[in-house]
Amino acid sequence: MVNIRDLDPSASPLDYYGSELRRWREEAKLTQGDLGGIVFCTGSLIGQIENARKVPSREFSERIDAALNTGGTFSRLVGLVLRSQLPVWFQEYAGMEAKATHISTFQAQLVYGLLQTPDYARAVLQAGWSDKLDEAVAARLDRQRILNKARPPLIWVVLDEAVLYRLFGGREVMRAQLDHLLSFVEHRQVGIQVLPFDAGQHPATVGAFNILRFGADADVVYAESYGSANVTANPDTVRDCAHRYDHLQAAALSVERSAALIARVREERYGDQPEPDRRRVA
Repeated sequence: MVNIRDLDPSASPLDYYGSELRRWREEAKLTQGDLGGIVFCTGSLIGQIENARKVPSREFSERIDAALNTGGTFSRLVGLVLRSQLPVWFQEYAGMEAKATHISTFQAQLVYGLLQTPDYARAVLQAGWSDKLDEAVAARLDRQRILNKARPPLIWVVLDEAVLYRLFGGREVMRAQLDHLLSFVEHRQVGIQVLPFDAGQHPATVGAFNILRFGADADVVYAESYGSANVTANPDTVRDCAHRYDHLQAAALSVERSAALIARVREERYGDQPEPDRRRVA
C-alpha cells in the first residue's frame, strides 16, 4: 500500500490529477484496491498516481472516467499531465505544434518525433540521458495524437540519409522504425523525403529546424540545442529558413524514390539476421 501524502493540487498538473483521482474515488466509497480491480490494474498503481509518483496513461484515464462516471474529467486532464512531462523549454513549442496547420521539418540526426515508434523513441530518449524515461516516452508519443485529429496538419519531412543508418535500439527497433516510415507512403497528410549523401553540400549545415504554419497567424521557426530552444516569428528568420527548406526539398529524393531507399536500407542493413555479438573479444 502506498502511503497517503498531502498533495498541493496547484503544484503541478500531475498533483492536481492525483488529488482529483483520490477525491472521486473516496466519494465513490472505493478503496484503491477496489478501483484497481475495476480498471484492471493494481491498487498500488492507483496509490502511486494519487500520490503523484506515477504518470497516468490516456487508456488508464479513459477507464477511470468510465468507472467513476466523471464525464471525461480525467481524459481531459491527462493531456495537461503528459505535456507537463516534456522539458520546460519544449512545452511552448509542443503547444504550437498541436495547433499548426502545416509542419515542415528537416532532421539531420533522428526521425522526427511525430513519426517515431515507441521503441525508437525510448532508445533516443535513453541515449539523451532522460531523467524519467517512461514519462518522457509517454509524453513524446502523446504528441503524435495530432496525426489522428479530424483535421490533422500537413506534415512534410526531409530526413538526412544518415538518419536511416544511425542505430538506435538495435536492428529490430530500426527495422520497425523504417517500416513505420514506409507506412506513410499512402498517407495524404504526411510526406517524407530523404536527402541523399550524394546531394553533397546543402544550406542547413547548422542542423535540424522546423517551420510551423497556422493559417491566419504568423509562421514560426523552431530549432533547439542542449537544454534550450529557439522559437521565433521574426519575418526575416522565417523567410530565410523557408528558402533553405525549399533548397533541401529540391535536393532531396522524391517521395517515391525516398521510400525505395528506405526500403533498401531496411533490407540491407536491418534485414532478418542475428544481432552482432557485442562482447569484447579478448
